[in-house]
Amino acid sequence: MTRLTHALTRAQLALESSVRRSERGDVPGWVMITLMTAGLVAVLWTVADEQLRALFSRAMTSVTGP
Repeated sequence: MTRLTHALTRAQLALESSVRRSERGDVPGWVMITLMTAGLVAVLWTVADEQLRALFSRAMTSVTGP
């Protein structure tokens, strides 16, 4: 093989390797989304805790059973 063929083969292997890496997914992005969602829920829960308790209490008392 010539030097040009070797260079092209190496470039092709590097390209295929980078394509495979990009198809593996973005795990840190999903981790960040999960943590941000959990943080948002925690903040909303602390702010609206009393209202949520009152809403749940009213809903439970309005239920009539047989």
